Amino acid sequence: MNSLVILQARMNSSRLPGKVMLELNGHPMIYWQIQRILQSELIEDLVVATSTDSSDDVLVDFLNEQDVIVFRGSLNDVHSRYLAIVNSNPSVSTLVRLTADCPLVMPDLLSEMLRQFNDSNFDYLTNCINPSYPDGLDIEVFSRDSFLRMSLSDLSDQEKEHVTLRFRLRAQDFRIGETRHSTDLSAMRWTVDYKEDFEFVRSVFENFVGHESTFTLEDVLDLLQSHPELNTQLPGTLRNIALQESESDTA
Repeated sequence: MNSLVILQARMNSSRLPGKVMLELNGHPMIYWQIQRILQSELIEDLVVATSTDSSDDVLVDFLNEQDVIVFRGSLNDVHSRYLAIVNSNPSVSTLVRLTADCPLVMPDLLSEMLRQFNDSNFDYLTNCINPSYPDGLDIEVFSRDSFLRMSLSDLSDQEKEHVTLRFRLRAQDFRIGETRHSTDLSAMRWTVDYKEDFEFVRSVFENFVGHESTFTLEDVLDLLQSHPELNTQLPGTLRNIALQESESDTA
């Protein structure tokens, strides 16, 4: 299994502009997310997929300083970015989609899902169809072949923006697998879309100084149990707000 993480990132978020470069414990948020992703022993390569828009220049400059591989493409047609990356990496058989507003990504969960995918014949494996993990721990794993097959379809603008949506909308055409937590944690909100989200994530990182790359899901749950005041004030019903807004725009 040759695996590649494609991490989507941009600076022009409508709800919290520049969020990926907001500082957590002395480094931009995206720095810590990349460090956490690379803790997974099953991840071989990582590329950040961003846009050619000038708003992303500061992000690209930082990533270049960190020797992180960057691909720049269309601002709105995110699918075209993925397709270019896939076509330029012919040896990669397994792809992982992550978004840069989820700095609490859990390396152990990433490894667990990659093992599950590797031991199966799934085209697409995710933990976000029927969510049981906190919002912000979403992971999607899919095969190169299934992505290229999907790319031959006449994709809508919404499917071009939300790269893997086609897998879920046309589930009958693909072998779909799910990963679920033993306890339903889906009401928890650990992603960063709003200022309140960032304040929550900053509080979490401040409690793990020196262990920013390695704290676990259980560590965060224990922290929130002993310090419930740290919990985000925003509801879990805001999950996938960008997709909801996109659906509203195209309705």
